[in-house]
Amino acid sequence: MKKVLVVLTNTLTYGAINRPTGLWLGEATEFVAEMAKANISVDYISPKGGFVPLDPRGMKYVTDPIMSVYKQPDFIRRALTSSLKPSQVDPNDYQAIYYAGGHGVMWDFPNNAELQTIAARIYQGGGYITSVCHGVAGLLNIRDAQGHYLIAGKNITGFTTAEEILAGKKSSVPFLNQVEVEKRGGHFVKKRAYKEFVIQDGQLITGQNPFSAKAVAKQLIQAIGK
Repeated sequence: MKKVLVVLTNTLTYGAINRPTGLWLGEATEFVAEMAKANISVDYISPKGGFVPLDPRGMKYVTDPIMSVYKQPDFIRRALTSSLKPSQVDPNDYQAIYYAGGHGVMWDFPNNAELQTIAARIYQGGGYITSVCHGVAGLLNIRDAQGHYLIAGKNITGFTTAEEILAGKKSSVPFLNQVEVEKRGGHFVKKRAYKEFVIQDGQLITGQNPFSAKAVAKQLIQAIGK
């Protein structure tokens, strides 16, 4: 059976700033809903395992389809309360890894060596590394078999600096995804702010913002089916 690993954040606040953040719910549920339609199963992982908080700002954009997944006991249990730890995961079981966003990921995705190893092994096995919005932070420090940044020379996208400014969070985040991608030699491609956009470069599939999760899923489904 085809299987995808969905990565979620454990981060509750904007670093030392005592304001709530976490997973942007729709970025997980919209992706998972498309996987279900394609009969592709998913597992949920987070840097620490266990509880995954929700970004309250993301709840303003919840739709009926998002709620239909959110209310499922399986999603509540496996994604939000008992997500897997990296040590519980065998990369050989998955054809792809998907990094969902929410501002929280900027603190616990980039420097998690265990997640980087899992992603690199999936990639080396011919699988796909995918992300949406801030989830691209999880790709920043993954390295290839030669020790080079995996995103170097690749076309990828994620939450843009302009979108961060529009969100009013530029001064609250530890870095800007667009800047960090370019520092590592990645070609950051972007479209109009807050519009659906996805780009594929080989085994990398990335979406620009929260409105791109479904498009990332559909692109991955098409790639896996080939």
